[in-house]
Amino acid sequence: MKAALIAAIGVVALALCLRPGAAEENGRLAVTVTIDGAIGPASASYVKEALATAAARRAEVVILKMNTPGGLNSSMREIIADVLGSSVPVVGYVAPSGAHAASAGTYILYATHIAAMAPGTNLGAATPVQIGGPLPGLPSGTPDKDSKDKTAEPKDAMTAKVTNDAVALIRSLAELRNHNADWAEKAVREAATLSANGALQEKVIDLVARDPAELLRQIDGRVVEVAGGKTQRLATKDAVVEVVDPGWISRFLAVITDPNVAFILLMVGIYGLIFEFVSPGAVAPGVVGTICLLVGLYALNLLPINYAGLGLMLVGIALLAIEAFSPTVVIGLGGVVAFVLGALMLVRVEAPGYRLSWSVIAVVAAMFTGFVLVVLGALRRARNAPTRVGAQAMRGLSAQVLDWNETEGHVFTHGERWQARGADSFRPGETVEVANIVDLTLVVRRPSPAGGEGGQL
Repeated sequence: MKAALIAAIGVVALALCLRPGAAEENGRLAVTVTIDGAIGPASASYVKEALATAAARRAEVVILKMNTPGGLNSSMREIIADVLGSSVPVVGYVAPSGAHAASAGTYILYATHIAAMAPGTNLGAATPVQIGGPLPGLPSGTPDKDSKDKTAEPKDAMTAKVTNDAVALIRSLAELRNHNADWAEKAVREAATLSANGALQEKVIDLVARDPAELLRQIDGRVVEVAGGKTQRLATKDAVVEVVDPGWISRFLAVITDPNVAFILLMVGIYGLIFEFVSPGAVAPGVVGTICLLVGLYALNLLPINYAGLGLMLVGIALLAIEAFSPTVVIGLGGVVAFVLGALMLVRVEAPGYRLSWSVIAVVAAMFTGFVLVVLGALRRARNAPTRVGAQAMRGLSAQVLDWNETEGHVFTHGERWQARGADSFRPGETVEVANIVDLTLVVRRPSPAGGEGGQL
């Protein structure tokens, strides 16, 4: 029985191991890549890795399943370049029902070799809101229905350049894949959108499929042109669908490239180093702060940031550090103002999923303001407290005469033996009061009735 059980397990394991290999040998492997959410550096890294895996395993086709509101222009262009340079045909598929491929997703769908959508999905609204920076003139709102020309004209030179660049990109992709280039331009200039059936009627996409299995049956036998000008006839009817999950690098990038996470990492890093400098030898704040600071800077390097905003943040943090060592209140408040302004200017993008949260900025600003108030309170208490050191601290203290010769002698006060002088003559053991201190010599006098009673040693 044991031998039979071991043999059965071996046969099942062998079958599972040979199944993908058989699919690869017959060219019947379909790799599925899923973009669900905003498009950013993590998405670009994920798509690049998946296309490389598909090419290495000689997959018949890659299904790029999308449900995205858009994202960063730089990441979108990386994905488009990888799709255009792929030796494996890429099928863009907006799914499941209820999904959409807006903004950057529309450009990527136009770049794929075959464009498909599931019923109940939509695409479009490809007006650029960030290509090299925020564009205050776009979108300009809903076109005037009464106007003969419904095309929203750019309001300034920079907006015109960005819009025309986006139009040229999407028209070139449409012409490359034989899709509707006029509607593509309309999606950019007027933020037009289409449903799945409307996109099929307008020849924006090639087909509508309910699920990946139906999609593979419909594209079976189609001829596509891949990188290098090579044509390939698809044989996907009985293809084995395999989902490629993001690698750890893509997952890591997805976390740290969130502007809020990068912002928090930057704050933890900087203040970890400040605490290490304030208390040398603590080790942990320095180590954690260095790691967080480097990871935060790496994440910011991947995002479209405004370096003026980053500079203002660093100036604000430096002013707050100075406030901790030399309290003036004015420097601290200036640091808070500089930090908040820099945080508001930091991320120069309006793409969905890449906005710095007002809540995070407010919490950090409140913490800094609290820090300034604590410093202000400590400064006020220090100024109102009685003097504890120096000549002022000695005045009014009681002292006991140790020896005395006419106007000079020695007294004992504050736990120390002091040289003293005075206008009167005192006897050893007599209690006197310190009136002043001159060059390490105490000037003493007889205590006043009120001070003498309360200042006895």
